[in-house]
Amino acid sequence: MKRRGRKAVVLLAVSALLSGMTPPAAIAGPRPETFQVPGLSRPVRMVVDHWGVPHIYARNTDDLFLAQGFNAARDRLFQMDIWRRSGLGLLSEILGPSFVKQDRAARLLLYRGDMDREWAAYGPEAKQAAILFTEGVNARLDWIEQHPESLPPEFTEFGFKPGRWRPEDVVRVRKHGLSMNAASEVLRSRLVCAGGIEADKFSHALQPAHVPAVPAGIDPCSIPPDVLDPVAPAFGGQPPYTSGMAEGSNGWVVSPDRTASGRPILANDPHRALTAPPLRYLSHLSAPGLDVIGAGEPFQPGVSIGHNESVAFGLTVFGIDQEDLYVYKLDPGDPGRYRYGDGWESFRTVTEEVPVKDGPPQRIEMQFSRHGPVLRVDAGRQVAYALRTAWTEPGTAPYFGSLRYLRARNFGDFSAALRQWGGPAENLLYADTGGNIGWVAAGLAPKRSGYDGLFPVPGDGRHEWTGFHDGAALPRSYNPKNGFIASANEYNVPAGHPFQVGYEWEPPYRKQRIDDVLTAGRKQSVDDSVRLQNDQLSLPARRLVPLLAGLRSTDPDTERALNLLRGYDGVAHVDSAGTALYEPWFTNHLVPAFLRVFLNEEAASLAAIPGGDVGLMLDALEHPDRWFGPGGAAARDRLLLTTLGAAYADVRGKLGDDPGKWRWGALQHTSFLSTTGRHVGPVERGGSGYTVDVSKYDPSTYGQGVGGSFKMALDVGRWDGSKAVSAPGQSGDTTGPHYRDLLERWRTGDYFPLLYSRTAIERNAEKVIVLLPRA
Repeated sequence: MKRRGRKAVVLLAVSALLSGMTPPAAIAGPRPETFQVPGLSRPVRMVVDHWGVPHIYARNTDDLFLAQGFNAARDRLFQMDIWRRSGLGLLSEILGPSFVKQDRAARLLLYRGDMDREWAAYGPEAKQAAILFTEGVNARLDWIEQHPESLPPEFTEFGFKPGRWRPEDVVRVRKHGLSMNAASEVLRSRLVCAGGIEADKFSHALQPAHVPAVPAGIDPCSIPPDVLDPVAPAFGGQPPYTSGMAEGSNGWVVSPDRTASGRPILANDPHRALTAPPLRYLSHLSAPGLDVIGAGEPFQPGVSIGHNESVAFGLTVFGIDQEDLYVYKLDPGDPGRYRYGDGWESFRTVTEEVPVKDGPPQRIEMQFSRHGPVLRVDAGRQVAYALRTAWTEPGTAPYFGSLRYLRARNFGDFSAALRQWGGPAENLLYADTGGNIGWVAAGLAPKRSGYDGLFPVPGDGRHEWTGFHDGAALPRSYNPKNGFIASANEYNVPAGHPFQVGYEWEPPYRKQRIDDVLTAGRKQSVDDSVRLQNDQLSLPARRLVPLLAGLRSTDPDTERALNLLRGYDGVAHVDSAGTALYEPWFTNHLVPAFLRVFLNEEAASLAAIPGGDVGLMLDALEHPDRWFGPGGAAARDRLLLTTLGAAYADVRGKLGDDPGKWRWGALQHTSFLSTTGRHVGPVERGGSGYTVDVSKYDPSTYGQGVGGSFKMALDVGRWDGSKAVSAPGQSGDTTGPHYRDLLERWRTGDYFPLLYSRTAIERNAEKVIVLLPRA
């Protein structure tokens, strides 16, 4: 029997040689590693290039998705296992009873609806793709059980083994989705309580222009500041977001008329938390009928950002308001019931057991209303709070809907695939080899009845979602006359659009800078897009610094600060002395002081949490008489000088007495955080929250928390001319060559070639892996 098994393996290997699974004869590659993988029907060849990108070649898509799962577990197993456990509420099983609270939070946010509707929402091949992908992950676990020396060392260090995957694990977890705006509803309630409804305009610009209305029956002062805390542990102990978007993206497509090559260019750099390994994983999936390369979630089949043979695609966050916080009046005689309409409804209680390391399972109870998970029951005040979200609807597992557009051949295919897209809400950018460019907004957009979604609302039936807008009715554009489309999370709903999707958007400065560069008259190249992705010019700085011209001060620190900033060009370069003063001044001194001019101390501190409405502040400083009253210019100048002197003293205390030696990189830094504590960094960092090369930093530490760890610029039609980077590296193997090898490339804007043609890939092969069906 063993002899026949060996013979079968040999025959399969010969079959692989004869079936096109080997490189062109003229190219001598590395000696292959071979694995027998149960579930495969034909051999699969994987080529890992010099930058850690796996190129997977299969004879059918079933084998392709199975091999993708096997490879993901080969490269990212510990990250994937922690993601699965944290999302399903299974951390206590490996880390002990102190994680039961976090597990309960994660379970509150799980998808608990009908699984048939869930699978159908992603298209006809979604369920099968997830089945095969998880079979591939489990096949890798089977191999590790037979070769325990290959178990990633983190498992041994923390004393547990990787868990086995089920297909539904891929889609039931929702906590990694980008959604809004429950946290801003809470913050807005606190702000209005402290400073009145007029205070809200100082916090975050609403677009289109709008004055929010407090719903009848809601007292903003009654909303607990910590009402979202029950789900915060699911997001690592922090509130899931502050106000508006904590994360975002840049993206643009340029038509052939505006490029030097006569081919379209698509560029994209999504902004997410910076982790090691990164949150996205680059891979190339090739089989008859599907040949796609790009970045996706490591724990899902397919990719969401990249290209196939004909079509390129990228995404940026689109500001659909997909959340509401509901407030219920409880039945005085039964706190398990809440007022709805003319009667009372009972909360649904779900009881589950959480396995706990070194102890018995702990029983947890979770309550759900008709709107969603109950966050808090305050029996004393006879109120309860629940969270309604679009992302507990079928079809909203983040990014999994991308399976629908991987085979798109034209804009019609692409836009039709996005009609069913659930979440996160995205701007999907498009370009094809025919020279066409386009944009489609996608995501579940609630239809609200009689309220704007900006405050918590009573849960008694007066403020309901009456369904969702048809995805085909969301805005889109195809081959616009200006020859390009850019998106940076700004308000981009066309005038006259028949319905409102949300009011909270990112400031316009990144988008304005992108537009400025793309319309400057220069024919664009892929390298130009790479430079633009790394552009560090702050448009707010360009508007603010001229206001210092002509100012003088008798205070030595203030005069030194004026001298330093008078020649400042607004470029937040890592070596810039001007930025080392400007950014602390702007963020920690000027914005808070400006808010205190118009708001009381409590309201000012709350308005500053999302950064304040920078556009309003700049307008006020440029038109002081309109805002500061009679003698407004003098009042404005006093504000500038006072805060500037304080900022100079602040920076001097950190960087020393000689401003000639100050550098922005000596303050701002980036660390890619690891769940194991094996962080990558810190490294010095340029950019700011308002530059295209975005760096959203903690004002107290100047540590960057959010940015574009993955960036790509695609040469549409000449695919091997495309470039990408993914920091700190592709692999989760801390001892391997690809854990942090791309960090310096990311930091300096030196991308690697994102190869697509078989010949180019084989010439750059670092490792070859052949997966064989088990005999």
